[in-house]
Amino acid sequence: MLNQVIKTAEEAGKKILEFYQTDVEIITKDDDSPLTKADLAAHHIIVDALKEIDPGTPIISEESGIPDFRERKEWNRFWLVDPLDGTKEFIKKNGEFTVNIALLEDGKPILGVVYVPAKDVMYYAEQSIGAFKKEADKEAEKLESDSFEKPGEARIVVSRSHGDDQTAKKLSGIGIEVTEEVPSGSSIKFCLVAEGKADLYPRLGPTMEWDTAAADAIYRYSSKNGEKYSPLVYNKESLKNPYFLLGLNEHVDVESL
Repeated sequence: MLNQVIKTAEEAGKKILEFYQTDVEIITKDDDSPLTKADLAAHHIIVDALKEIDPGTPIISEESGIPDFRERKEWNRFWLVDPLDGTKEFIKKNGEFTVNIALLEDGKPILGVVYVPAKDVMYYAEQSIGAFKKEADKEAEKLESDSFEKPGEARIVVSRSHGDDQTAKKLSGIGIEVTEEVPSGSSIKFCLVAEGKADLYPRLGPTMEWDTAAADAIYRYSSKNGEKYSPLVYNKESLKNPYFLLGLNEHVDVESL
């Protein structure tokens, strides 16, 4: 199944790149976030493919609407998709946008695929095999990195589109001294922590479950031993994520920072 999902992400990415080469027509959604024809085209490719790959398993895509919680709470397994994560990066044409596909079981991702079409980089993970990165025609590389233990000095990932000058100051209050900020867009931020190119990803702003699920799988299963701790839980009544600090081996109440 994983290989089929990887192929589906690649197909969606190729379609997105067709739009990427042209002038981008932008639609504004009800929440004021941008939507393009590329989002919708990728959505249809992925949803149609998942129905073939895993018939009968529910699918939530950012572009398909959210079923009522009274229905969803009965699901122990479902697909969660962001067809084009980082639409703002897509519009800016900086290459830092992704295709995100995750399979969830009992509130956590057990399979995740994150594809970066503009750079032809594929991240993928499954609970049973670990996490991997494949660049273009190179061999896949297994991702194994350590969780961060505080107190200490840390390199943190920061959002290219949602800056926050207060983050370093807040982290200092819990014994984490920021030595470097690594800017990135979309779900690539999770993957940089999984790779060990950054130590922490503090997110002191809003995200939705489909923004994080696939890349969260990459992070969780990039451990040298067992599974890394992630503060994120899925299929909540509200699909909005709380603020979080990814990369620690313990829970931190980020809301109180």
